[in-house]
Amino acid sequence: MSLDRDDSRPLNVQISEEIVERIRAGLLLPGTPLPGSREFAAILSVNRKTIVLVYDELAAQGWLSTEGRRGTFVSPNLPHVSGAHGADRSSIFNETLPHPAYQVYGSTEPLPEIASEGVIDFTDGAPDTRLVPFGALSGAFRLALLEFARGNQLGYSDPRGIFELRNTLASMLRIERGLKADPESLCVVRGSQMGIYVAARILVRSGDTVVLERLTYPPARDAFRACGASIVSIDQDEFGMSPESLRNVCKAQRVRAIYLTPHHQFPTTVTMPIERRMELLKLAEEFGFVIVEDDYDHEFHFNHNPMQPMAAIDRRGTVIYIGSLSKILAPGLRVGYIAAHPSIIHRIANEVVLIDRQGNSVTERAVADLMQSGELRRHIRHAAKVYHARCHTAAALVSEYLGPFASVDIPDGGLALWVRMAEIVDMDNLFGAAKKHKVKILPGSIFSAESRNVKAIRLGYASLNELEIKTGMSRIKSALSQQVNLYRPAA
Repeated sequence: MSLDRDDSRPLNVQISEEIVERIRAGLLLPGTPLPGSREFAAILSVNRKTIVLVYDELAAQGWLSTEGRRGTFVSPNLPHVSGAHGADRSSIFNETLPHPAYQVYGSTEPLPEIASEGVIDFTDGAPDTRLVPFGALSGAFRLALLEFARGNQLGYSDPRGIFELRNTLASMLRIERGLKADPESLCVVRGSQMGIYVAARILVRSGDTVVLERLTYPPARDAFRACGASIVSIDQDEFGMSPESLRNVCKAQRVRAIYLTPHHQFPTTVTMPIERRMELLKLAEEFGFVIVEDDYDHEFHFNHNPMQPMAAIDRRGTVIYIGSLSKILAPGLRVGYIAAHPSIIHRIANEVVLIDRQGNSVTERAVADLMQSGELRRHIRHAAKVYHARCHTAAALVSEYLGPFASVDIPDGGLALWVRMAEIVDMDNLFGAAKKHKVKILPGSIFSAESRNVKAIRLGYASLNELEIKTGMSRIKSALSQQVNLYRPAA
């Protein structure tokens, strides 16, 4: 705001008109706080009494409201402005800048929809954050914040993550998963997706071939593609990626890396047997490609102890192993990790520096404390029992509600079901009808690179309690019966 000292109008009038103009233009929205009179006077280099006069006058006119010690605000009773600038801030740019005057790169795909209130959301396998031990978690955060603040440790630190968490993770990986891990072979990242992206950054250059299964985790495919990779999607069977198909690709072209989710294949949930893992490791040795192993929900395996990762039986440093704590606690905490040879971790850490310099040291210390105290292990045992029960509930309801038009094999673990649909089912129609019935499902086509018409849906059940699962399945039944009269009695 600039004032004209030579203007014949008094300063308080000029200031009042400027404020009103900004309110009318939609730049100061109803409820917006204004600076205190002393602060505003200092900014404009005017006497405080001038600002007090302005505020009093505009409050009397109804433009502003004063709330005692809380301060002065644009009146919340004013209607949202419509017209040149519209009612929201984004429309200001729509009016004045229809298109930026410079070229930009990146995906134009719409952002993922967030389920609205009242919608039953069968996710791709998110955990139930209501199970998180919030008392222990908040206590760990409080202690971590106090310790770091008092020790002047809230500045920049190791981009690989704080030593305490890397050391604790390394111990867990050695004892529970058989990896040869130490703090130097680990880098903490903001979830498994960031781990996949930075792995792609150090592995791939434009034109390099990366192989994935035909049905796979779409953000992983996108991460490799964003780094310049040429994606090849190959066959998979009931055990995962086909070694024969992979061998044929390797004979035809140089493969830089393959991406796998062998513990619970995404999206089909199958566990890759040890024989298949050994075959793929042998091919990696023969053809010199890297295996990016995404072990996103290792802890939640129900029928027996989780199978050791491929990284545990890798003796040549072929595997870059990516894990996550997001499925254990909550995705919003954003804690994942990469395990690889120290020289690889060094390069990954340099990529982390370019993205966000380092992670959240307070969160990392809090998680390390939860692991060291055994609180995280207790939570995993409890959550695994809950998810195991929900898995069987969801599978039983698929049979009960969807009858002969859907089938499912109960997986050995994980947080989602892969439900195969009958040929008669129109998947696009089912997806649209499900939205109308306020239930969100993930059609199998979104996991295919070619967007093939996959007769299946992935139902993440873990974030829903039994009543929510039952309600959601009932809505899917209604959506399914709407497209064809599937439930009419046989003649």
